[in-house]
Amino acid sequence: MATFLYRLGRWAFVRRRLVTLLWVAVLAVVGVLAAKAPAAPDDGFSMPGTEAQQAFDLMNERFPGGHADGASARLVFVAPTGQKITAAPNQQTVERTVDELAHAEQVTGAVSPFKAGAVSKDGTTAYATVSYSAKAGELSKGATAALEQAAQHGRDAGLKVEVGGNALMAKPDAGGSSEAIGMALSAVVLVITFGSLVAAGLPLLTAVIGVGLGMSLITALGSTLGLSGTTGTLAMMLGLAVGIDYAVFIVSRYRAELTEGRTPQEAAGRAVGTAGSAVVFAGLTVVIALAGLSVVGIPMLAKMGMAAAGTVVIAVLVALTLVPALLGFIGRKVLPRKVRKARGDADRASTKENGGSRWARFVLRRPLAVLLGGVIGLGVLAAPALDLRLGLPGDEAKPTSTTQRRAYDLLSEGFGPGFNGPLTVLVDAKGVADPKAAANEVSKKLSGLQGVVTVTPPMFNKAGDTALLNAIPATGPSEAATKDLVHTIRGDAAALKSATGATVLVSGTTAMNIDVSQKLTDALVPYLAVVVGLAVLLLLVVFRSVLVPLKAALGFLLSVAAALGAVVAVFQWGWLADLIGVEQTGPVMSMMPIFMIGVVFGLAMDYEVFLVTRIREAFVHGEQPGEAIVTGFRHNARVVTAAAFIMIAVFAGFIGMSEPMIKMMGLGLAAAVAFDAFVVRMTIVPAVLALLGRRAWWLPRRLDRLVPDVDVEGSKLQTPAAEPAPAREPVTV
Repeated sequence: MATFLYRLGRWAFVRRRLVTLLWVAVLAVVGVLAAKAPAAPDDGFSMPGTEAQQAFDLMNERFPGGHADGASARLVFVAPTGQKITAAPNQQTVERTVDELAHAEQVTGAVSPFKAGAVSKDGTTAYATVSYSAKAGELSKGATAALEQAAQHGRDAGLKVEVGGNALMAKPDAGGSSEAIGMALSAVVLVITFGSLVAAGLPLLTAVIGVGLGMSLITALGSTLGLSGTTGTLAMMLGLAVGIDYAVFIVSRYRAELTEGRTPQEAAGRAVGTAGSAVVFAGLTVVIALAGLSVVGIPMLAKMGMAAAGTVVIAVLVALTLVPALLGFIGRKVLPRKVRKARGDADRASTKENGGSRWARFVLRRPLAVLLGGVIGLGVLAAPALDLRLGLPGDEAKPTSTTQRRAYDLLSEGFGPGFNGPLTVLVDAKGVADPKAAANEVSKKLSGLQGVVTVTPPMFNKAGDTALLNAIPATGPSEAATKDLVHTIRGDAAALKSATGATVLVSGTTAMNIDVSQKLTDALVPYLAVVVGLAVLLLLVVFRSVLVPLKAALGFLLSVAAALGAVVAVFQWGWLADLIGVEQTGPVMSMMPIFMIGVVFGLAMDYEVFLVTRIREAFVHGEQPGEAIVTGFRHNARVVTAAAFIMIAVFAGFIGMSEPMIKMMGLGLAAAVAFDAFVVRMTIVPAVLALLGRRAWWLPRRLDRLVPDVDVEGSKLQTPAAEPAPAREPVTV
């Protein structure tokens, strides 16, 4: 592979105008297709195979026009202190506000709380439910404006009015400013790392081109493949991350080859042949992690993973072709001016001690102490993860400055904490002799369960064979007792079917969140097994070693566990919560472990491949194991550190967001990258390699014959083209 990539790099360098023109043409064509493509469809949030989804589908079938998945809003009215909401003036204000909304755009129903009996026992609080034909996030500006205007009219009349539900739900603001800040910080880190504005700007330029092409492709293929606007969120974040990383490693190796006295053309070929090989395999590990999201069983996650995987493939192609082509225009200007002038000092520069080599020598002097310190430290940080509770936080996790959170609190005070998470119970009595009797029996059973405050009367469809009931729990939506109640009702469903002949299904937002959390939890171990297993096999081919891939996988698990521990400590236990603006503790977002594994695994393997391939390269070329570690760190530690700082800065920018889920993702991903890059890759990895010595590169003879030699370290590039490279013997112990 190294030889092929070497030729590709030289070709792209020589044919730089053609290569650059081809990339520009592809970007332009795809951009035009994206601009003309029809609007992306709504991918919806479906959970195939869950009871909650089955009930939702049945509701849409049996209650046509009911828009079971449509947006809804709850207007909460609270009377002034000392007054009742049922007082004539206050009641008139409420009814006038509700009537105003009943005629608003996209509204399918708005019922007065006095007709629906939605008034608290103390008579101070009432709520009106407003139903919409469109899904949350798809309401027109006119519909949301009418909702906000009606609430303001109620406030102007002297009532306290807040709006709950998902009607005012905005799409998460996870882009724009955060990405701009991330790019700016990346530029600063790259300038410090390379000491050259030209060298710093090239990775940013190529990363933007790669992300632009990837996002344009997602938009262009949106209607054909069912890719919505949210599908590209992960693709943009990861595409930018790996795009910068891959270009940085090619440029860094190019600079190193130049300082060793090679011509720019030869340096470009060798950079792509060596660092490019690492880029290919690092990209494959990321693609494996992202494509593995398909095993989770959530269509939206599968689409996001495949779209992001495609963007990573583009980033690899950009690094292998466009980067050397642009280096052809830049030449030696990629080096700092003082280095360009000191051309005769190349050999001394390539062996000069730096921070990376000094750190490696420190680890080599006391590898066992360093290894134990790193493992114990990460173990302590991971301890809170033993108390991990998964869920999908709702309005209760939002800042108190939002109307949704204030509405949630007012409903909890007026009607009890469980009122914000009602359980929708569907009674499928089709084919039953007396559907009403069956529904009443179910209602009676639900009312007698511990933890149920009240049950609404059954509401039948036009055919009279299906009924809906709302069971109000005594506890909040994200509490463990509510989850137990859902399992209890579902556990009694078989007995109810035997007694009444009707099928009982539990759905609603609360039940759906419980099902999502359970499905993601169940998928975690298979996902880990698939991703880590395939990556270990891939790294076995890259490093021609059994122990190095196992060490890489175990180190990754340590860093992810430590990051999850940090997330639990902050968002679940409340440690340092005020410092980053977390106003309400609660369960960790259900998707967090899966997202963290998918994103961080890719980046972790990037750092592993880039760092360890240089160590193996030095070892294969004749250096002793200890000196090979020093050589690898001398050349690549600085650039790996820079890449990690860039990713930490990008992810940490999301901690400042107001949306709790985005804030949680920002902290988790930033912590995971920091732990993996600096504790695992820069500390534990050299300690383990030092303890293992030559055994680190052990490969059984039988495997040595079976595993293809991809020459990722570029050993065949070290001999003249006319001379065959000497055969390598497998390392045996």
